[in-house]
Amino acid sequence: MARNVNFDMGHPLIEAGLESPADEEGVHDSFHQLVAEQIHNEDLGEAFELQQPQKKIDEESRDYVANLFSPGPESSDRRNHGGPVGMQEDERETDPSTGERWSSTTLKILSSMPSRTIGRSRGAIISQYYNRTMQLRRRKQSRPSIQDFSRSARPSIRGYGMETDNTDAEVNKRERLVNNLQNLSVSDRVRMLRAMPLSVAEKNELRRLALKKERRTLSGNQIPCCSRLKYYIIIAARQSWYSWLSFVHSLQLWQVALKRVSGRFGSGVLSYFVFLKTLLFFNIFLFLLTGLFMVLPQAVHPPALSNGRRSFTGLELFTGAGYFSDTVMYYGYYCNCTLRMSCSNESGQYMSVSSRTSLHCAKHLPYKMPLAYFFTIGMAFFVTCIILVYSMSKSFGRSFRIDKSHSILAMKAFCSWDFKVIKKSSVKLMSENICTQLKELLAEVNHQHSKNTLCQKLWRVAVHCLAWAICVASTTACVLCIYYFSEYMHRNLQESSRSVTKDPLLNEASLLALPVVVSCINLLLPIMFHLAAWMEDYESPSVRTYVAIGRNLMLKVSVLGVLCYHWLGRVAADPNSIGLECWESFVGQELYRFLLMDFIFTLLNTLFGEFLWRLFSENVLKKNRKPVFDIAKNVLDLIYGQTLAWLGVLFTPLLPAVQILKLLLLFYIKKSSVMMNCQAPRRPYRVSQMTTIFITLLCFPAFLGASVCVTYTMWSITPSLSCGPFRELKTMFQAGKRWVEDLEKENPNLSVLARAHSYLVENPLFLFVGAGIFLIVIYFHSQVVDGQRKIIGLLQEQIENEGEDKKFLITRLQSIHEQRRTPSRRLTSQDSTC
Repeated sequence: MARNVNFDMGHPLIEAGLESPADEEGVHDSFHQLVAEQIHNEDLGEAFELQQPQKKIDEESRDYVANLFSPGPESSDRRNHGGPVGMQEDERETDPSTGERWSSTTLKILSSMPSRTIGRSRGAIISQYYNRTMQLRRRKQSRPSIQDFSRSARPSIRGYGMETDNTDAEVNKRERLVNNLQNLSVSDRVRMLRAMPLSVAEKNELRRLALKKERRTLSGNQIPCCSRLKYYIIIAARQSWYSWLSFVHSLQLWQVALKRVSGRFGSGVLSYFVFLKTLLFFNIFLFLLTGLFMVLPQAVHPPALSNGRRSFTGLELFTGAGYFSDTVMYYGYYCNCTLRMSCSNESGQYMSVSSRTSLHCAKHLPYKMPLAYFFTIGMAFFVTCIILVYSMSKSFGRSFRIDKSHSILAMKAFCSWDFKVIKKSSVKLMSENICTQLKELLAEVNHQHSKNTLCQKLWRVAVHCLAWAICVASTTACVLCIYYFSEYMHRNLQESSRSVTKDPLLNEASLLALPVVVSCINLLLPIMFHLAAWMEDYESPSVRTYVAIGRNLMLKVSVLGVLCYHWLGRVAADPNSIGLECWESFVGQELYRFLLMDFIFTLLNTLFGEFLWRLFSENVLKKNRKPVFDIAKNVLDLIYGQTLAWLGVLFTPLLPAVQILKLLLLFYIKKSSVMMNCQAPRRPYRVSQMTTIFITLLCFPAFLGASVCVTYTMWSITPSLSCGPFRELKTMFQAGKRWVEDLEKENPNLSVLARAHSYLVENPLFLFVGAGIFLIVIYFHSQVVDGQRKIIGLLQEQIENEGEDKKFLITRLQSIHEQRRTPSRRLTSQDSTC
């Protein structure tokens, strides 16, 4: 009963919401064939009684095609009531699948439909699949694929009349079916058994009999030694491959922990930990790239320190200065030379490549540190950009597809259990996970939008405006506070650089003031956002989460903007005023302090905001109330920390290693705190697009801002003259430009490389074109996904209309049949009275 699907969105029939008459006639012809086959199997009296109403239906279907989709009052009344009012109630039965009351004749037709024969006639099913296997064997005398068979593989109603076969005939058919299954290939046998509408026990019995006969046949025949060896090798290779896949699957990071979190708290809290895992992989990539091409070569060939190495006091773990300043952790430790002693002078110091070295020496320079530093940072950001764009487009495709809660609810209820799971702990985890997902889907299905009056709508709009005004005003005040306090700290550094009597340890400890103030604001201001959300009283928990994400994002972006201006606009512009010989190392130490303070204040929030609040609620308030995990604040804290790591990779090549250690500790601390101190949301909700939003925020505000700051530093700001691999250069970018010039002088044939460098790297237009291409790819991918959603929506509406068509045709058949039998009943009643 399928209709033709037209994917043309501008088609007039689709715009009008009607189908063509040819399609409707096909529907009636298909239904006529179904009834005609049923009539052929009934007795002659019943067949004559059904053929007359069916002819009337065929005649009416050609005259009233439009009534199939827009029935009149009479048709609607018949659809609702199933026939005339004078119908006797004792001859009507209720169909348990639809809840309608049908007559006995209609129930016979319904029971003989292909969708109703499953599990009713095992003999008919075996006979039908015996015929299928015979056709499969005879086709081209080979073992063809059976992909052209229907997936549902429901038997035809022609076999309905075979229910009266005796037991011997059914046994014979079973034996012949087993013989045919034995002669099929393994894949075709599995597909055929899977398509049979039989119980699992009967399928296992047929598979066992087929394998038993096959083994008996193989044991009776003499198998060649080579074939037997080949058979054993294939089995061993397959088992080894499956074992390897199982081992690789077991190596997935935090698999069991994520299942536990998902089972108890749902997809919202799970998305936080999945996002944390994604950030961990990004930092592992950055650490491997910078470690292999920058840190490891410089650690193998350490430069000679002019002032000697400083002593370790322990304060360096918090400030990042002191002893760590003379290590590979910071920019100032790296030299602007090659890493081979053949070009060093007599004292063993490396010679600078920024000055014009001799041509003979340049031929023996295999690894130039400035080039390695420049191209490693550039390649790290370029590859990260590609991975982010790919992840974002893939996440768009997964989350924005059409997914109605009713259909997903049916899939979760009937298709989500994995019967291969046998361990008791795994079964418990899976049951909790499915139960939580069903709660989320049911909450979405049962969610009803309340209809408010005009005054209530105006009141809600006023409350929302007031809440947003409070949030924006508080964010602006905090940002101004950070701006003026950073300016005060800058003047304090200028005064301390001129002072000689000040304690260096106290001066170093005072550098923690700005990170502490910023971390306090990041900790306390989201509490005000939470109070504003409580005042707004959102109906949907997902909307409340998205609004909280937007407000926390506004705070983080504003704070990072002020800090970037402080580092690149004040410190880098005039480093001599605060007595800095290497401003890049100072900025790297600042980023290390901010990253460390962010981690410490996150631990304090976990301790006081979750653990102590749970103890206070249980012991003092005597209430079994636990705090709910704040997804918005914790996710924006992760994005804030990752932005600091991307900003600092230029000044602190080992900052990704610090971020990896922070994320590892944060996962286990947060997971333990969530499982012990937090409770699931009182109103479950499904967040199908939250991961996509997290990746998008990580890409555009975070990564894009960090890339702009790093690019501005490398292209425009003058490096320090006494430290780092780019000393004595006007900009960091000139390292690549001079390398290309040297290559062109050594080999004039490489002039093409110089021109390519000038057009692709020196010209900023290439960067804008590349960014535009990435944005166009994301846009087209989102448009393709949106088009697929529209097509799937049309197909789902088509399926629903098919069900309505079937119900309408059956109702028409029943009403005409009842009209046909009503006069005969009257005549019978009159004869009996006479």
